[in-house]
Amino acid sequence: MTDTQDYHGKLVTIERFILDQQQAHPEATGTLTNILYDMALAAKIITSKTTRAGLAEILGSAGEENVQGEEVQKLDVFAQRTIFRLNDHTGRLAAMASEEEEAIIPIPSRFPVGPYVLVFDPLDGSSNIDMNVSIGTIFGIYRRTTASGPGTLADVLQPARNLVAAGYILYGASTMMVYSTGNGVHGFTLDPAIGEFLLSHPNIKLPAKPKYYSVNQGYQPFWTAGVQAYTEWLQRDTPEKKGLSLRYIGSLVADFHRNLLSGGVFYYPADSKDLKKPGGKLRLVYEAGPLSFLIEQAGGYASDGAQAILDIVPAQLHQRVPMFIGNRTLVEQAEALIRRHDGAATPA
Repeated sequence: MTDTQDYHGKLVTIERFILDQQQAHPEATGTLTNILYDMALAAKIITSKTTRAGLAEILGSAGEENVQGEEVQKLDVFAQRTIFRLNDHTGRLAAMASEEEEAIIPIPSRFPVGPYVLVFDPLDGSSNIDMNVSIGTIFGIYRRTTASGPGTLADVLQPARNLVAAGYILYGASTMMVYSTGNGVHGFTLDPAIGEFLLSHPNIKLPAKPKYYSVNQGYQPFWTAGVQAYTEWLQRDTPEKKGLSLRYIGSLVADFHRNLLSGGVFYYPADSKDLKKPGGKLRLVYEAGPLSFLIEQAGGYASDGAQAILDIVPAQLHQRVPMFIGNRTLVEQAEALIRRHDGAATPA
């Protein structure tokens, strides 16, 4: 890997950084780096709308529900369409899969197919759009498993440990793109004056001393005894840690990003409130998998309460999974308390 220390104090665009990483790893293909370029371009286009949302008549509901049974927002539709149109014709992808679509998204037959598949949540936290709260895009890139022809469901249903790249884009006070190709986690901030992503957070590592825990504590009465015991443990001073402070935005990318930089744990366990979602709320393919890849690259760990999320083989495209993600010691403590009090975590 290129020594990221060389970048400190220098003005480095995302294009230069990606090219440097590619040169340091001849086995990396230009195809993969170009997909990352396309996601950076998608981020710029989506940002141009999120920063003008109140003026551009794209706030509010689109008047329909997605496959998850969630109300689709107008910006959801725009983000979905933008990512698809930037990637459907390039010859780099065999297929795509989106949280917003019931089935995999084939590459139109008039275009060539490539060696990778792209999975993405086009606009996570979109229910917060009308309140001007930070939202984000999550994505992951796999090598296809089939040899040729159109991409298949099997190309998409891979464990997240097989990811070759993953990242997210945070649309907030500034726009950031954070990604990894398996050689550390690197963050880039969009400078709107020049329209470029500049390296701002090279080689991100979770701080050894965590500060925050993030969870929707309004659901606490519906959690298992193990998850409730874990929440109490997080709040309590122990010989290993000070009690953590609660910080919860309700936008997964924003909560994850804060904890990545400050240290801590985000969790969204299964609960008994909604029996239609026995595996929790978060989607394995589009949310939990890519973020688990990133957290491990930053020195952390992600679990469903019983096993590493990276090792779960998806059985369904929109499979849901409980998630505990952050500093390894905090997540391993969740696993221990769930084993002690519940016997086993809710299966993914």
